[in-house]
Amino acid sequence: MADSPNCDLKSLTPLQLFERVTEQGEKVRALKAGKAPKDEIDAAVRMLLSLKQSYKTATGQDYQAGLPPRDLVLINNSTTKEDDEDFVDPWTVQTSNAKGVDYDKLIVRFGSSKIDTDLINRIERAIGQKPHRFLRRGIFFSHRDMDQILDAYENKKSFYLYTGRGPSSQAMHVGHLIPFIFTKWLQEVFDVPLVIQLTDDEKYLWKDLTTEKAYEYARENAKDIIACGFDINKTFIFSDLDYLGTSTGFYRNIVRVQKHVTFNQVKGIFGFTDSDCIGKISFPAIQAAPSFSSSFPQIFNGKENIQCLIPCAIDQDPYFRMTRDVAPRIGQPKPALLHSIFFPALQGAQTKMSASDPNSSIFLTDTPKQIKTKINKHAFSGGRDTIEEHRKYGGNCDVDVSFMYLTFFLEDDDKLEQLKQAYTSGELLTGELKKVLIETLQPLIAAHQERRKQVTDEMVKQFMTPRKLAFEF
Repeated sequence: MADSPNCDLKSLTPLQLFERVTEQGEKVRALKAGKAPKDEIDAAVRMLLSLKQSYKTATGQDYQAGLPPRDLVLINNSTTKEDDEDFVDPWTVQTSNAKGVDYDKLIVRFGSSKIDTDLINRIERAIGQKPHRFLRRGIFFSHRDMDQILDAYENKKSFYLYTGRGPSSQAMHVGHLIPFIFTKWLQEVFDVPLVIQLTDDEKYLWKDLTTEKAYEYARENAKDIIACGFDINKTFIFSDLDYLGTSTGFYRNIVRVQKHVTFNQVKGIFGFTDSDCIGKISFPAIQAAPSFSSSFPQIFNGKENIQCLIPCAIDQDPYFRMTRDVAPRIGQPKPALLHSIFFPALQGAQTKMSASDPNSSIFLTDTPKQIKTKINKHAFSGGRDTIEEHRKYGGNCDVDVSFMYLTFFLEDDDKLEQLKQAYTSGELLTGELKKVLIETLQPLIAAHQERRKQVTDEMVKQFMTPRKLAFEF
């Protein structure tokens, strides 16, 4: 039936059509190579042309081998220069704009939805309290199906949270805290279970690390995550290198995803090449699997219909666009997402921070003196070249890293607005703005370090032990 021209192609998704064209093209090549009868080859070619036309009708794109529909591609960086100054994938973020990535364009390219005032107000009504500053200030700016999550919550239906961390170094920086600060708030206001994936397998595949070192980083990073204040009775933290070998549900979901994603698709989505190791090619299925509740039978009692909400930075979205496309085909609900903007490097918003560059960020291990020195020496300024010019023309908060950092970490909305007005008018100097940031971050980092000291190896083991959480399903 797959070859029948009368097949109802209108019911297929763009990705399914892409797969059908790819399969039919391979069949035509096989028939020609096998010197099949001419009428059989002609029928297969007609079917191929019909599929290509259906694909073009559905997507507005000509079929190109190895390039799945654009809603699954990261960003097409071969477009014209004026239209495409940003490059974003799960490993690299680059922009020529000192203000950072154009997130409105990114929403359009990725096909997500903007978190607007109506949605923020609805969240406020649902939880009965003021939304987190990350929502109020547009730090979490984009979503997929958050309305469905709120529908479920308002109808007393369960959902769960899933976020993660790629442990590439022993020390985390303040940018790494953003998804965990927000996820902790979500867990508290909605009172739902949380799973946190530590992708030590990914870091082994991408970095020059041994599996032992990657696992060691995972456990060290787990201490920083636990120090954010997560409830041990409601949170399961797991290492892929550890958990994958013990959970049949987790592995079964990996295999289900793997069966429904082709090599051409992952090449198109993630930019893999023929020289990449097969571990990289298969990894996206591992990051997809925690999106399904059946990957955690000890938590959800084997139930497969519990929707997942994933707070993450926007660069992780390609993994979950793939996951959302596969989910209905394996009988699972699509995960919903909340996307955050990128935390800028001290040197400016053109790139993400790097854990391998100690001067690109404030690390959770930095001393008060180191924090002060890094901000004063490396934080990119939106101020003028001289005090006289600054007093006359004012500073630019859109590119000033100290102000950007305060947007993330200063809780008081009124004080943040006062700083913005004073800096923009020239009343407040760059050094004075940096001083406010230093006085904000020093106690925040010191408090985190104090909490981390209380996290024992035994506590890490408890968080990372597969077990029932304090919820009934």
